[in-house]
Amino acid sequence: MSNGNKQSSISVISALLLALGIACAGYFISETVYKSKVALNTAQVKGLAERRVKADTAYWTIQYKVSGTSKSNIKQMYRQSESDQKIIIQLLNQSGFSSDEIKPGVIDYRAQEFRDENQKLVDTNYFLTGKIDVETDKVRLVSKVRAKLNALIAQGLDIQNQEPSYYFTKLNNIKPAMLKEATQNARLAANEFAINAGVKVGGIRNASQGSFIVRDVGQSYGDSRKIEKDVRVVTSVTFFLTD
Repeated sequence: MSNGNKQSSISVISALLLALGIACAGYFISETVYKSKVALNTAQVKGLAERRVKADTAYWTIQYKVSGTSKSNIKQMYRQSESDQKIIIQLLNQSGFSSDEIKPGVIDYRAQEFRDENQKLVDTNYFLTGKIDVETDKVRLVSKVRAKLNALIAQGLDIQNQEPSYYFTKLNNIKPAMLKEATQNARLAANEFAINAGVKVGGIRNASQGSFIVRDVGQSYGDSRKIEKDVRVVTSVTFFLTD
């Protein structure tokens, strides 16, 4: 091949490569401009939804204790502990709790020794401790019956009336409506932004859901001490903006 033909072929190849480079550069530039335009024509806002709900499940534990100073009295102490258990369960039944809601536990035995400075045993106390768990959806009834236990204490029963825990367990029932409300509130916020910018709000580009938070009313943390609860969720939504 002559030098002239070689130079001609090189020129053609160079021209083709140059054209291809310009075309690719043009594509990437246009793609960058498009993505930049999409990013600029959006608005990211947050939407809040809140609900005031009531606990639907309560957990309550009642402890009762019998004590003695002689190991020979254990048998009698056990009979007394069983009697106390029956008295407490009877009160719970009469107050409106069903047997399915009342769960008696085992009776624990414990001995406490007292020694002098020379580690000589000088006294021993013996304890039998039982507990009764109440799991119920009658959350309002729990506080009323707790007060009735004072009468048993006056009769001589050694009772520890523990504070109940109240829980809201039906969160899934209200999630869809709350998410819808939060998204609607986000759109309202986007509309305010759009009006100020002289544009309109279009469809949703993307959205993310925050965690549902349940708190006792008036509390910044904790969700088990009060019957009244506040449920809260925040969504983050990016809307397209149109002229």
